[in-house]
Amino acid sequence: MTPPALITLGVLAVSLVLFVSDRVRLDIVALLALLSLLLFDIVPVEDALAGFSNPVVIMLVGLFVIGGAITETGLAGWLGQRLGHLAGEGEGRTIAVVMLATAALSAFMSSTGTVAILMPVVGTLALRRGIAPARIYLPFAFAAHLGSMLTLISTPPNLIVSGALRDAGHEPFRFFTFFPIGVVMLAAGMLFLIFAGKYLLPSAAQGQVAAQAVLSPEDFATEYGLGTLLHALRVPRGSKLVGRTLGEANLRSAHAVNVVGISLMGAAHPVVPHRPFGADEILVVQGHEDAVVATVEHWGLERLPSLQSLSLPPEESLAEVVIPRRSALAGRTLRQARFRDQFRATVLAIRRGTDAVVDASSPALKDFTLRRGDTLLVKGRKKHLRNLSEARKDLILLAEPDPRTDRLADPRRAALTVIITLAMLTVMALGLLPNVVAVLLAAVAMVLTGCVRSADVYRTVNWESVVLIAGMFPLATALERTGVTQLAVAGLERLFTGASPHAVLAVLAIVTSTLGLFISNTATAVLVAPVALRIAESMELRPEPLLMAVAITASAAFATPIASPVNTLVMSPGGYRFADYARVGIPLQVLIVALAVLVVPWVLPF
Repeated sequence: MTPPALITLGVLAVSLVLFVSDRVRLDIVALLALLSLLLFDIVPVEDALAGFSNPVVIMLVGLFVIGGAITETGLAGWLGQRLGHLAGEGEGRTIAVVMLATAALSAFMSSTGTVAILMPVVGTLALRRGIAPARIYLPFAFAAHLGSMLTLISTPPNLIVSGALRDAGHEPFRFFTFFPIGVVMLAAGMLFLIFAGKYLLPSAAQGQVAAQAVLSPEDFATEYGLGTLLHALRVPRGSKLVGRTLGEANLRSAHAVNVVGISLMGAAHPVVPHRPFGADEILVVQGHEDAVVATVEHWGLERLPSLQSLSLPPEESLAEVVIPRRSALAGRTLRQARFRDQFRATVLAIRRGTDAVVDASSPALKDFTLRRGDTLLVKGRKKHLRNLSEARKDLILLAEPDPRTDRLADPRRAALTVIITLAMLTVMALGLLPNVVAVLLAAVAMVLTGCVRSADVYRTVNWESVVLIAGMFPLATALERTGVTQLAVAGLERLFTGASPHAVLAVLAIVTSTLGLFISNTATAVLVAPVALRIAESMELRPEPLLMAVAITASAAFATPIASPVNTLVMSPGGYRFADYARVGIPLQVLIVALAVLVVPWVLPF
């Protein structure tokens, strides 16, 4: 093996280690690989940068803009809200409806974006139906993966394998080429999770809640274990607290208690730093018993015998949010992130995993380092809490006591979004224009008609994914130029001597699915697609079934929480452990791989 080939393999190995460790952003890893290949003179500059002009990358940018329009016009949220009218009361029917709706949206948007949009709807729906979060969030996440197998534009691997076909001189996949195979995968996944899920999904004891017509602040307080930390105190006329503001009293820092509610004569008032306390006000404070006793003695307060309710002003509420992968909050403390100033909400508690909770009365809260997957209970004005749904890059809204109505925020723009999207899909399905041209036309139309604001266009694009794909293409090129791909193909040819095409497809599906457990499905497709194409050429097979199997199994990321950002997002809200993903995900992954081996050659013969 030549030195350039060894260097290329070294770059690939280091990249895989960095992908698995998740200590460096995926796009930075791709750029480091690109720069390494340039510095070692493995590929020329024009080849190294060719990924940024690749039609797949350009098309992905346009699809992000279209997805942004679907979100910004409220269309996606409106569709999500309709779930409640179809879900019924039973767990099986609720899971089926949630999975169908999630898969349908994921067929036209990224799986991560789909989960971010529908998560508060699904969380609220589960709580209202009395379904434990652990019983619904995994099917919800897996449905997003299954939905990405339905259309050409639903996930980058589909675009990548189609582009590989085009570059090799073959007819690329059309918009609905994936649909017959994807429908089988979706149906099988739904049946598996509805019936086998009864026994494999975590028990209802993990986060079981009672059915509620609406979620109340008490529901959130109970779920976060704040019930024993909430106390009612009255401010007598002679108290030293009368006339002082919350900021002057500094109760949280000085006494380790946090004021979460203020009421007078049954009317709730907002908790703001500059408002002075008045006589006879009832304070709802959050804190441990010794801290509350010390506060009562210091300020001359009166301890009430029991806490009847967590009263909040009409304009205030509570909400649950989760820290997604790549959030700017991950690795920072609340103090460093200036959380209250940035999001205009107060954190009452933080949950990590199944039961680890840090509450607002703890002095350590402001210096608690956030991680991806952490769930936060926050309090603030309703209008500010609703704005959290717009900050999906840093926070994903899980549930709120008063979810939005099912009315579209802007019916005119939503209707235009539907018309433009349907026109794009029709053009792509009929092959009237190249796919990249159809997508770019639709994206520009979205901007010109105001479906997505010009100022928000670049914000809607997930640039990490764009750079990741563009940066990984040169590595695939380097593997080809240095002869590594040829060596791999030759080795597989010897392995496959006398083997049937089905056996070849099965091995590729297993390798792709295994790689997808540890690195992104995009990187997996970029690396495996060229090998599949070369194997097809050397064995004189049609490449379409092999590349389709690569795309389908690359999206079968079920068995670990690190296999996909979608899996990570639902880990904390569902109270899942690593073993839960393996118990449910491994059988499902084996099922999808087996079906791919059987169904793909039937739809796309060799």
